[in-house]
Amino acid sequence: MNITIEKLSKSNMPDFFDFFDNRAFSDGSPFAPCYCNAFYLTPEEVCDSIGSRAEMLGGGSEGFAVALKESAKELIEKGIMQGYLAYEDGISIGWCNANDRQNYVRAGSFVPYEKRDGDYYISDGEHGKVKSLVCFEIAPEYRGKGIAKVLLRQVCTDAENDGYEFVEAYPQMTEKYSVLDFTGPEEMYRHFGFEETERHGSTIVMRKKLS
Repeated sequence: MNITIEKLSKSNMPDFFDFFDNRAFSDGSPFAPCYCNAFYLTPEEVCDSIGSRAEMLGGGSEGFAVALKESAKELIEKGIMQGYLAYEDGISIGWCNANDRQNYVRAGSFVPYEKRDGDYYISDGEHGKVKSLVCFEIAPEYRGKGIAKVLLRQVCTDAENDGYEFVEAYPQMTEKYSVLDFTGPEEMYRHFGFEETERHGSTIVMRKKLS
């Protein structure tokens, strides 16, 4: 395979949506429809903004899918959503959502923000220091071929070049890894030098110290 990696941008945004619309969930994954934007939204925003827009679009699963897609498009155009696309022969076949830790509302299966006086916030002090990796999605026919490792390597390389001190990930504690686990397996992160720093329920917080 000749796999290439590109950072998500306005110019390759059509490839992002082509992947999620046509390949990401072609195996009937229960995560469809998804455009990987929930990490940037509070529960209120999902309910109020996307929910209201979905009703305006006719409601139901179709209205919700379109509203999610519109939200993702806006986040990409504003440069808020960041990540990497994997390609083979010019076709997008994989995705990794990676961004500054402070740009996320939540990560993994836990919610690492607090609610105080109705406001959601992430504690100060690590902006520009921690690059978080919250999701992998690989086209079904490409799973098990090392695509996630290629994406992870690129995240770590770029994070170090951009001056980050750590890359952080959120694998889940499970008896047996499932291809539907979008956070990636603990073993993969350990292979790349990540170490466990804390746990939140079933979520393992792992960090790699960059040189």
